[in-house]
Amino acid sequence: MRNFVPMDNFIVSARKYRPATFDTVVGQQHITGTLKNAIKNNQLAQAFLFCGPRGVGKTTCARILAKTINCQQLTAETEACGKCESCVSFQQGASFSIHELDAASNNSVEDIRSLIEQVRIPPQTGIYKIYIIDEVHMLSQAAFNAFLKTLEEPPSYAIFILATTEKHKILPTILSRCQIFDFNRIRVEDMASHLASIADREGIVFDKDGLHLIAQKADGGLRDALSMFDQIVSFSNKKVTYQAVIDNLNILDYDFYFKVTDAILAEDASTILLTFDEILNHGFDGNHFISGLSAHFRNLLVGKDLTTLKLLEVSDNIRQRYLTQAGECSVGLLLSALNLANQCEVTYRNSKNQRLQVELALLKMCHISSAIQLAKIGNGERQESVKKKRDDVLKGPSGQPQQHESVAKPIPVVTSAPTALTLPSAERAPVEQNPTHAAKSNWKNVQISTSLPNLSNIFDDKAEEGKQEPHYIKGDAREPFTYEELLPHWHRFADQAKSETKLSLFTIMTANAPRLVDNFQLEVVVENAVQENVLTGSKIDLLNYIRQALRNFAIDIIPVQQKQDIKRKPYTNQEKYQALVAKNPILDKLRQEFNLRFD
Repeated sequence: MRNFVPMDNFIVSARKYRPATFDTVVGQQHITGTLKNAIKNNQLAQAFLFCGPRGVGKTTCARILAKTINCQQLTAETEACGKCESCVSFQQGASFSIHELDAASNNSVEDIRSLIEQVRIPPQTGIYKIYIIDEVHMLSQAAFNAFLKTLEEPPSYAIFILATTEKHKILPTILSRCQIFDFNRIRVEDMASHLASIADREGIVFDKDGLHLIAQKADGGLRDALSMFDQIVSFSNKKVTYQAVIDNLNILDYDFYFKVTDAILAEDASTILLTFDEILNHGFDGNHFISGLSAHFRNLLVGKDLTTLKLLEVSDNIRQRYLTQAGECSVGLLLSALNLANQCEVTYRNSKNQRLQVELALLKMCHISSAIQLAKIGNGERQESVKKKRDDVLKGPSGQPQQHESVAKPIPVVTSAPTALTLPSAERAPVEQNPTHAAKSNWKNVQISTSLPNLSNIFDDKAEEGKQEPHYIKGDAREPFTYEELLPHWHRFADQAKSETKLSLFTIMTANAPRLVDNFQLEVVVENAVQENVLTGSKIDLLNYIRQALRNFAIDIIPVQQKQDIKRKPYTNQEKYQALVAKNPILDKLRQEFNLRFD
């Protein structure tokens, strides 16, 4: 017959090392300090509500508060002595003044009525009769209503301490009668330090990287961290190492993420695909990997700046690796890679070929650096082209600046929004060919082929720095001119605007002829605020052209908005479009973004 050796009852660390005083509570100093001051100053509320995630110390703080309130010999630090009759009876579970109720299994009206009957009986020992109701959100609607009156006007000796993980499920009438304390998730550093102290007491060998990994996996809950700690101690025979934590908790090693990032920087597609295959062979799914890779890119972005370095909740060794790799990555690359990883994570579950979805995202990440270089080259060519066109406009055929020519080339209009009214072509002056128009059209056809969306936006700020704002060309000439001399130049500029697909400006200039008033001022009639904005945006280029053509730098353009009592129904496509733009100006931005035009 086999002999069984008796074994001592094992107590899990969450119970064995449960805090017994306020000072031993981990990570909730803002609450424990407030409660100690309330006890010291004799300013205790009639009802407390402890809210927060699981495993952060709500019930523990409720028990410590109850024991401290009834302690007969408080210490100088406002802590329970643990030696008086009240403390000893509570620690042994035999206190007649402190009662605990689990609302998850006692949530009916009858249970609350029984509690109310008990409240009427004064405490036999101690000053207060304290009721701790855990998971109070599980009470039924009728039970809450039955509890309202007692909670609002309890006897002077009764104190209620309610605890819940779901504050939003509690009636507002209950919340208004309680003093609410919100418990925070416990920081990774605090949990790792607490685990290290327990390991020292138990004689367990550990390394800091392994404890940090446990704390991160616990997600702010100390009870979960202690449960995982006990599990790994049993698994590794009292040796809590980084590798033991990875093997037991099914955590993907940091080395894989660093290796994938190095392959992205080297644009090594084969290495990154083989690494992903190795991760799948270890039993991890693609969604787990891509989610961890997003967190890795986020940590690299945080490591780019010393002021945000404190947001890295990792051990010192891993933090140093992040700092080293962050120095090798550009912000543009990390943002683009993070965007691709996020898109892959969103579309992963709905994809029929999930592995291909992740591999496609990884291949795109491998070519981010090349796409960024192409974007830089494209922006450089764009700036060079704009500068060359501006120089060509300001110079004549001989290469000298134009100052006294009768007809000057117009400076390209920067922006405009389309409107719709047109005049027959027979009523306008002939169109003069613009030598810069072909160059502009060719420049528009230059495109950078890349599968990565919006990577060039990273360098928009740099491109804007290279641009020069248009300015008025100044001069002293004031030669008089007639209205008949003005019109040909006016129509030439209008036709130029049409050839550059600036239909709005063309419509404004041809719908109503300008009126020449005193002091060389030109009044232009506009029909609405949209047309006035278009004319104002193109005013600089138009004035530069007219002033040089007529050799009179005193010319000015004044938009005049005309009120129309009779509304004409839009007839042509351009008129219909103008009516839509007047109602919703965003429509014009869409037309410009997609480079749409009328046939």
